[in-house]
Amino acid sequence: MGTCHRLKQRQRGTGSVAQLIKLENCFVGFLSGIFHHPAFLPPPFCIHLGKATRTAGVSFVGSGYKLRKRLYCKLFSKHKGCKMMNPTNIMAAVADKVLGHNPTSTRQQPKTHPTEKMKAIVWHGKFDMRYDEVPRPMVSEPHDILLKVTATTICGSDLHLYSGELPGMEKGDIVGHEFMGIVVDKGPDVKLPIGTRVVVAFDIACGFCDFCKREEYTSCDTTNPSRVAETMFGHALVGVFGYGHMVGGYWGGQAEYVRVPFADLNCLPIPEDVPDEKALYLSDVISTSFHACEMGKVKPGDKVGIWGMGPIGLAAARWAQILGASTVVAISGTEDRLDIARSLGCVVINYHEQDPVETISKMFPQGLDCCIDAAGFRFAKSIGHKIQRALLLESDTPEIITECCKACRKNGIVSVIADYPGTANNFPIGTISMKHLRLESGQSPTQRIWKMALEKLRTGEYDPSFFVTHTMRLKDVPDAYKQFYNREGGMVKIFVRP
Repeated sequence: MGTCHRLKQRQRGTGSVAQLIKLENCFVGFLSGIFHHPAFLPPPFCIHLGKATRTAGVSFVGSGYKLRKRLYCKLFSKHKGCKMMNPTNIMAAVADKVLGHNPTSTRQQPKTHPTEKMKAIVWHGKFDMRYDEVPRPMVSEPHDILLKVTATTICGSDLHLYSGELPGMEKGDIVGHEFMGIVVDKGPDVKLPIGTRVVVAFDIACGFCDFCKREEYTSCDTTNPSRVAETMFGHALVGVFGYGHMVGGYWGGQAEYVRVPFADLNCLPIPEDVPDEKALYLSDVISTSFHACEMGKVKPGDKVGIWGMGPIGLAAARWAQILGASTVVAISGTEDRLDIARSLGCVVINYHEQDPVETISKMFPQGLDCCIDAAGFRFAKSIGHKIQRALLLESDTPEIITECCKACRKNGIVSVIADYPGTANNFPIGTISMKHLRLESGQSPTQRIWKMALEKLRTGEYDPSFFVTHTMRLKDVPDAYKQFYNREGGMVKIFVRP
């Protein structure tokens, strides 16, 4: 029977909710306190995991971070890399162990070659990426290909993994979700010929669930086994390459080889007239930035503001121009990135020198038609939100969204393409309601967008070269993470050869 008629039952964990409750009783509320106390976890974990375990919410204040971490590592000492993980990742791993997994349409971990090795970028903990030798993956399902990677890159969202701020990472995880290469092996159900040069979508879609049938590929219902994600968000998320176990734990593309499930859907053949240096970015940044403008319904004559001039923000600025925006306002605190925006013809605002909302109000008294948040949850600006994030009273800061809502015209649109994985205090719900704003968010359904985007590359109407600042080899990527995270050396987007 085909994959669409069989969902493989994955291991459901070694524990159970009842067992966890017994553990809680044995340790006199110790685990219960960790589940609830904000000193250990961002709010989504405090709330949802507490509900999942039916705990009584016993308050616990331990005797320090190191002691609590040691106790937790001792309780779950079999979990690899525990000593290298922060409390959020430890708790995510514990919750994954307790809650178990949902059935999926494909395996997450590939079969590996018994003797052959490869090089890959491997997560070892907070601020610790390494160039390691690991087993080489193999075709593991009938719908798989084995890809020999010819180009990869670091995504801005990979920095959330580097900083340890996203839960679900485990020591030994291979990272990277933007990559392309040559098909060197395939399963019997794959139509792509061996030798085909392809770019791979960052999201892993099955092609046959209800969401995929509607081309809502980043909502695929069958490729992520995580019950932790299901508990946090109400439904499991799509599987993603190299982005941790909250989205499946799949091996990523910052490597010499990658196993790609459902290859006929998740790979796009690239014609000879489009070089790797351009095609690579169809995997995420070009498609995602278009999606940002698509959610914002950018049309001819619109005035568009974009917060965050990383790769997505810069790429979205170019898409807004192609879609006919009369003015694009680029907001950032990094001058070399604003220089790139200036070269595109954008109006620029350095938020260190000018208040974005006040400046936009003076330029456009009625406000902007569309405001795009391409910055995200990590960038607290006020002392209040910096403190709340430091104390884990909130996981995300809503300040950029608040600025977008204030700068947007009445009945305008706020497009949130940036990452927001948790919860935020002081969210501007009143501004959204009273100004009749529409707020849309979500990840790019890349497989629906990339053929159109490929044609723009072929005609030259869209050329991603303007945001590519560095070229390097895979062995140099660990150092590039540090440079990218610290915004050093003018780094915006890199092109990596294995």
